[in-house]
Amino acid sequence: MPAILSNRKRPDTGLMVLRIFVAAFFIFLLAPILIVVLYSVSDAAYTVWPIQDLSLRWYERMIEYRPFLTSLGFSFKVAIWAAALSILIGVPAALALARSRSPLAEAVTTFLLAPLSMPMILLGVALLYYFSWMGLGVSQTGVILSHTVVSLPYIVRTVAAVYMNAGKGQEESAAILGANRVQVFVRVTLPMIRAGILAGGIFAMLISLDNLPISFFFAGPDTNTLPVVMLAYQQNQFDPAIAAISTTQMVIAIAMLLVVQRLTGLHHIIGQQR
Repeated sequence: MPAILSNRKRPDTGLMVLRIFVAAFFIFLLAPILIVVLYSVSDAAYTVWPIQDLSLRWYERMIEYRPFLTSLGFSFKVAIWAAALSILIGVPAALALARSRSPLAEAVTTFLLAPLSMPMILLGVALLYYFSWMGLGVSQTGVILSHTVVSLPYIVRTVAAVYMNAGKGQEESAAILGANRVQVFVRVTLPMIRAGILAGGIFAMLISLDNLPISFFFAGPDTNTLPVVMLAYQQNQFDPAIAAISTTQMVIAIAMLLVVQRLTGLHHIIGQQR
């Protein structure tokens, strides 16, 4: 009996190593973010460590520097349009591919996900030449369409995954009970894939807001997104104002991710199943 008790009290070395590894991994990921946040409230006019005094002067500088707020507003405009167009195109495509039994469906799915695997710089050059050939060139329409190309895979992947996991039984039951195709889509299919549409749309907006390589090729007097303005500012000045706008951008991204978690999280899915 004493031998059995001693074996039970023996610590699990593998579990301890795993916990240490996970903690170190999260520290490695979060440390740069925390440093940026700390520099954003530094009173110094340049990056210095350790931080001596705290101040909100760089957030005031962020508000006073009009290109920051102007480009942030334009970035939101582009992100909303890109997400909306991606939903209009991606939802029908995802449903068609998920329902299809053709061997070409997998090839088409891979093609629609191609922007995720291609280098963004190469994609930006290709889109710039293509839209210039179409007469769009460096324009707001060109920026929106290029961001739509990048955002589309997130809609297709999330909607297709949610629809395939939900199954087709409810749609078939509604059709048997006399519902036409429009009624089946509005009352059955749309509620089933709503979580995928919301999650994919918000992720598409986040990708658009954070996109630099493609936005850089379409940069112009009226088409500068926030990442492009941040890059230009950092090339000329290296004060903590860039940390302030970066922190603001992170807060926006975290808030949008929390919305995704709130609307499409595990507890929401379980509640729908009940």
